[in-house]
Amino acid sequence: MASSENLIDDQIDKKEGEMSFLDHLEELRWRLIYAVIGIFIGAVVAWIFIEPLVNYILLKPAKDAGTLLQNLKPFGQLILFIQVAVIAGIILSLPNIFYQLWKFIAPALQKTEKKYIFGVVFFTSICFLAGVVFAFFVILPLALQFVSEFGTEDIVNNFAINEYMNIIISLMLGAGLVFELPMLSFFLTKLGILTPTFMRKYRKYAIVLLLIFSAMFTPPDPASQIMLGVPLVLLYEISIFISKISMKKK
Repeated sequence: MASSENLIDDQIDKKEGEMSFLDHLEELRWRLIYAVIGIFIGAVVAWIFIEPLVNYILLKPAKDAGTLLQNLKPFGQLILFIQVAVIAGIILSLPNIFYQLWKFIAPALQKTEKKYIFGVVFFTSICFLAGVVFAFFVILPLALQFVSEFGTEDIVNNFAINEYMNIIISLMLGAGLVFELPMLSFFLTKLGILTPTFMRKYRKYAIVLLLIFSAMFTPPDPASQIMLGVPLVLLYEISIFISKISMKKK
């Protein structure tokens, strides 16, 4: 029985290995469709709870910082609600997005590597969500506090809601991507592209690049840049450790 199952697995792997370029395009198309369907379902769920999402989550950092937000466009609040629903849909469907990505690259992996699919999807989602939470609850309040208090008292610091959304999106996206460093080091080590020795050798250059990256995705105040820069350095050290473990297993 076991030998027949192994034979079927070998036939599937052989079929996947013989996929043509058009077959890969077709596979990519369906994976994108499944990912978009997941985002749509997540956005619908978010739309059901859109008012609590906007009032108690999205606007909370601005309220805590005493910042006044203004809508300067006729359909500004409608666009805001749609943006919030879509972003929430993406966040809710992250496991599905990572799963579809993994299934697309699965034919290029060995059978022993395919069994890690659920673990990889889980930890990849957790890392990204950790970055989003860190940006929203740590970096964003500090950034808003700084910009709301900066300047002369003769100028009132009221902010357009679309600018407020741009800050939130850039912070959450940047932090979420950066928090994927450990998983990225895991993949690159498994592929033989990265080694812990290489990461330790070029540590100082990597830290400089990470600090530049943190400056690009944060408002121009030292507090926000430090709050993102320090975790980046820690994540780099964690990535070295994960690369070392991954290399031993390999």
